[in-house]
Amino acid sequence: MLKEFEKLKLENLTLKSNINLLKFAIENLNDKDVNFYTGFSSRAVFNEVLNFLNPGPNGENMILNTANIDNIDEIQCNVKSGRPRKLSPENQFLMFLCRVKVGLFEYDLSNRFGVSISTVSNVLISWANFCYQRLGTLNIWPSKKQVFQYMPQSFKEKYPSTRVIIDCTEIKVEMSSSLLLKSQTYSNYKSANTLKGLIGISPSGSVSFVSQLFTGCISDREITERSGFLQLPFDKGDSIMADKGFNIQDLLDEVHVKLNIPPFLGMYDQMAGGDVLRTQSIAAERIHVERAINKIKSFHIFDQVIPLSLMGSINQIWTVCALLTLFQEPIISVS
Repeated sequence: MLKEFEKLKLENLTLKSNINLLKFAIENLNDKDVNFYTGFSSRAVFNEVLNFLNPGPNGENMILNTANIDNIDEIQCNVKSGRPRKLSPENQFLMFLCRVKVGLFEYDLSNRFGVSISTVSNVLISWANFCYQRLGTLNIWPSKKQVFQYMPQSFKEKYPSTRVIIDCTEIKVEMSSSLLLKSQTYSNYKSANTLKGLIGISPSGSVSFVSQLFTGCISDREITERSGFLQLPFDKGDSIMADKGFNIQDLLDEVHVKLNIPPFLGMYDQMAGGDVLRTQSIAAERIHVERAINKIKSFHIFDQVIPLSLMGSINQIWTVCALLTLFQEPIISVS
């Protein structure tokens, strides 16, 4: 009888071990898996970012949103006793990245991680706020010396004074029942309800400015004024590169910055040869900001129409996704 009991006990331990191996968790992912689910090139990079965020061994450095959680023990820990959570901070971070990077739905994440949907929702909101606060401490605006040091040769030859390249982008959001908000978020450009953000990158391709999100009806000029972009520490003689929709030279004059945009073409005008070449030259360099925006939008949460339930967190999610690209492979290789 005792031998039979020991045999059953061993089988039970083996089954538990096998279940752990099958469990979707960061400790069971290889570098290729980590790259797919998080956008980071390896488990080592994942760990470096997590160490920077520093949630604490049991998440004690975080303020978790615990509203409407079915089972508080799924994420709550007793700091005094050191009792770990069912879902460790590492796997909470993985869950958050799976939601924003891969676009996995909350029901899917609930099954993968073995927790309730309410726990998934609260972990996502908590980590969006936590990452927003921690990543927000990064100084992403490089000095003029740093910009020139890492500037690609093509920029140095043609536009050496370029400090930043800017462009706007939009993400679709669920239509509000409020007529006012519905009209404010409607974008004629997208023919949909959207939120709009301004992104700036250095000539080397790294994100150097991220605005908050504004309602989709806002113009490029107005978002430049309201986003805080003009309050950045420019140096006299700097120039910025933008699309021709940014009619902002008068605003930049106040901070002694030049605007490089493609030449305008009137309705009945024919573009001169020099203007054609200048347009092509600027477009060739501006394409990098489009690539940077595409990199942000490779976070597949933006593939979907953002539901009203996420409107309270979408600005944090947007900013976090933009800043997380700084930990990914660069879009421009600078020798």
